[in-house]
Amino acid sequence: MNNGLPFRKMHGLGNDFVVIDARARPVTFDDAQAKRIADRHTGVGCDQFIVLEQPANGSADVFMRIRNHDGGEVGACGNATRCIADQIMNEMGSDRAVIETLAGNLQTWRAEGGLVTVDMGPVHTDWQSIPLAREMDTLHVDLSVGPLRDPACVNVGNPHTSFFVDDAEAINLVALGPEIENHPLFPERTNVQAVQVLSDSRIRVRVWERGAGITLASGSSACATAVNAHRRGLTGPRVEVELLGGTLIVEHTPEGRVTQTGPFATSFEGIITPDLMGAPS
Repeated sequence: MNNGLPFRKMHGLGNDFVVIDARARPVTFDDAQAKRIADRHTGVGCDQFIVLEQPANGSADVFMRIRNHDGGEVGACGNATRCIADQIMNEMGSDRAVIETLAGNLQTWRAEGGLVTVDMGPVHTDWQSIPLAREMDTLHVDLSVGPLRDPACVNVGNPHTSFFVDDAEAINLVALGPEIENHPLFPERTNVQAVQVLSDSRIRVRVWERGAGITLASGSSACATAVNAHRRGLTGPRVEVELLGGTLIVEHTPEGRVTQTGPFATSFEGIITPDLMGAPS
């Protein structure tokens, strides 16, 4: 890293990422290094910090390591998966790619209109898999914080807590999000969504992301809210999820899996200096 480390800045609906390709030149990062790079004032700035590595699973095309803005490692990120899937499919000259994550292998493929679809895998609805601190009905969780109450919880690669409200814009997630994220009910913390049902095929969602805060879009949150709305009978299995940064199409399949379809973009490329990296790993 004497001459710096190349990176690519990407985003999906404004949910932005710094991507390091460490497949040919292995580099490891600790939480503090990732946090410095993610800092929007003194680093590059991003919601999630992504490192591409050689896959451990022989059926995958790449391993995608994901760290949130606070440096902590997480299992899945739907928006980042679409961005990386486009890059890998371009490299392979293919319309399909398998992205390995801590949450498992994610199947991806090109969709109409220049979009990418990600199969986010099985949806986990039992309290131990989310996880919650104690046994509870995950469709109607006994939790009230300010005006938010009676959420539904699910794990789609990460834990998610969805509150159904009359007006998503009226909810002060900046104030309420941290309290819910760090509530004792969630031993691994949780992502938080304020969900407004617009019709049986469209919902509006605002997101407080675990370890990142308010974000313009979250693919796994979009999937979680669509699943929770469908579980409660508020929508059908296929919905358009309207986020601050744009719209994703989410489908909850009869097999209990969930797919998301949406755009991806590259903003710019650059070099991370050794000073920003700190002590090399």
